[in-house]
Amino acid sequence: MKLTSRPGGQAGLPMPLWLQGAFEFFQCALLSAIVVLLPLVGVWFADGFDDRSFDSLARLGGQAWLLIHGVPLELAIQTGASSAETLRGTLSLVPLGLTLIPFFLSWRAGRRLARASYTDQLWQALAGALGTYAAVGAATAYLVKTDEVEISTLAGALIPLLPAGAGLIVGAYREAGSWARLIGVDAAAWVARTSQHSRWAGSYVWAGVRAGLLAVTAAMALSALLLAVDLGLHWAEVVEIYEQLSPGIIGGVVLTVAQLGLVPNFVVWALSWSSGAGFALGSGSSIGPLATTVGPMPALPVLGALPSGELTYGLAALAVPVVAGVLAGWWFLREGENHFDEWLSIKIRARWFTASASTLLLGLFIGTVAGAAAAALVWLSNGSLGIGRLTEIGPDPLWTALWVAGEVALGTMIGHAVAPWLEREPARARSRT
Repeated sequence: MKLTSRPGGQAGLPMPLWLQGAFEFFQCALLSAIVVLLPLVGVWFADGFDDRSFDSLARLGGQAWLLIHGVPLELAIQTGASSAETLRGTLSLVPLGLTLIPFFLSWRAGRRLARASYTDQLWQALAGALGTYAAVGAATAYLVKTDEVEISTLAGALIPLLPAGAGLIVGAYREAGSWARLIGVDAAAWVARTSQHSRWAGSYVWAGVRAGLLAVTAAMALSALLLAVDLGLHWAEVVEIYEQLSPGIIGGVVLTVAQLGLVPNFVVWALSWSSGAGFALGSGSSIGPLATTVGPMPALPVLGALPSGELTYGLAALAVPVVAGVLAGWWFLREGENHFDEWLSIKIRARWFTASASTLLLGLFIGTVAGAAAAALVWLSNGSLGIGRLTEIGPDPLWTALWVAGEVALGTMIGHAVAPWLEREPARARSRT
């Protein structure tokens, strides 16, 4: 069969771009489904399910595949003989660690499609890819419905496009190297046609946005470290819950995989905890850096690491977002894009006032960006187990945004104020030698 050479030197089958996009994303859907289904197959072979039919296993796998893509499942569990004795709720807690599976598969597909396309043709591959994924999601939602689990076909078609589409765009951009090569729009040329004041304002805003995202990234990294330390300190409690459950080898593996899938959720909750906002594990519960109040918890080993009672050093955790803000303020000064301070210095000669005003505004701006990003992460990590007390799980997005914004703003002002002295240290050291 004859092969054709595509842009970028890649050899491939002579197929239309929309068909290649459809083929790539069908592979993504199939591979992610296999990864989700494998642990369930292990439980099935270990007689872990009451219903041993292949149809039941396939439906459960499809429901799990939709859940890791963020599709909510409407539960209706009958507890008695009549329809009045039915518990209803929405299962919407998405294990973000497992959502990374379709994201990275789509990222790989995006890179391959970008290599196979010219700039003005990429939309054909993207349309074929996303259309196929939507069709697979809709078909899955339609086929895996049961009397106990109801799924919107429209949600099944559209919501999986969010993680898959994000991975596709990031992968295509990573391969193209610029938006100009990706979609034919040269951002640098467009900016060059604007006025100097507009370019300065745009540079200031863009640097502030990146500094805010840097602050959230640093806060997440510190929160992950805090979570790891907490797990290490409470490892005996975690192991004890494993021993009490006695899940067996296959059950233990599946339980561990489920908890690993929730690790990104736990990191976001640790960020909210360290900010002072705290989070909930069920209605009426409150888990914060000063005290923890919870009711009966499910037998999940990782919950053995929850801090309990009054915490003597809980206030020290509030330093996490502040330290992240210090790093953001320092980075912003090194970036050299504080054009508002330059403009203010020209208009007003009192340097003590202009420096204070520009630093205050910078802190508020970067803090607002960080708070908004933290609220988005919290919204993604929150959810519900559908029934019982565990219908409210995770932090409150607005409350977390306010705490993170205020603390990052404070840290940014501190970091930007002390950064000049930190930057001069190397110069002084060289002058002495």
